[in-house]
Amino acid sequence: MKLATRINSFLSIYDNDLKKVMGAFKKLELGYVDLNYPEHITDFEATEMKSLLEENDLKLNGVALRFRSEFINGELGNNNPKVAQSALDLCKDAADYCRAAGGKVVTIWLGFDGFDYSFQIDYKKVWNQLRDAFTEIADYAPDLQISIEYKPFQPRAYAFIDSMGVTGMMLNDINRENVGVTLDYCHMLMKHENPAFAADIFGSLGKLYGVHLNDGYGLNDDGLMIGSSTPFKTLEFLYYVKKHNFDGVIYFDTFPIIEHASRECEQNIKMIQMMDKMIDYLGLDHIQSIIDKNDAVAANELMIEFWNAAGK
Repeated sequence: MKLATRINSFLSIYDNDLKKVMGAFKKLELGYVDLNYPEHITDFEATEMKSLLEENDLKLNGVALRFRSEFINGELGNNNPKVAQSALDLCKDAADYCRAAGGKVVTIWLGFDGFDYSFQIDYKKVWNQLRDAFTEIADYAPDLQISIEYKPFQPRAYAFIDSMGVTGMMLNDINRENVGVTLDYCHMLMKHENPAFAADIFGSLGKLYGVHLNDGYGLNDDGLMIGSSTPFKTLEFLYYVKKHNFDGVIYFDTFPIIEHASRECEQNIKMIQMMDKMIDYLGLDHIQSIIDKNDAVAANELMIEFWNAAGK
């Protein structure tokens, strides 16, 4: 299992020193790192970052775009052509850095491409603009996986790419082999999606490029520890991730504030390893046989089986 965790959860307790954070990751034996671009790379050339990772027995999974104040009215879909071009250029720069530092996934979450009021944006114009931008990024970096991360809202009242359905439609329009999706568990709960549904559909299509695992109550991007509020939904999600042979990195997108980041990460590791063992103990074929019954009572009994397997 390939695991990574959120760098920003560690920076404040390690003097905002990325080198110290990497050392903490080594002690946790995580194995992989995701960098925010350009936030985390300003002091490191790609070759320097690659060396820093190697010194700490870490590999780069990829980079995640972070758009700041210039883009608060939209990124790739901004109504100002200069701002939209700046966002596009940033994505291409991120792809170049990712490749040079040894990564393979460029994750693009468009937090500001959306709207807050009726009659505020031209929906079809923005759709075409985003489609064309993603197509250009994909063609610019055909050797990398370009992964769209969706979220229903926050910071905008309505995000433009907000759900598994809209993302699937966008992937269809982009029509590039190297464009897929990153599923954030909390984001799906916020949309009142069942995370397992999206994992099954995108996983079966070979379009699942990233997994951000966390937990929450559905009204907010809570970023709680894995399995803390919806353990059985988490188990179902992980079942489909496993069923479709996801070989990417599972990234703990959790937000420890009161908790020490290392202790919180250790708990996430323990939880996901336990759940993985529970799935293996019952077996993919047995779990599928229960699903095939389409029987609510049998599904509830399966939860008891999982519960019992936890003690094995």
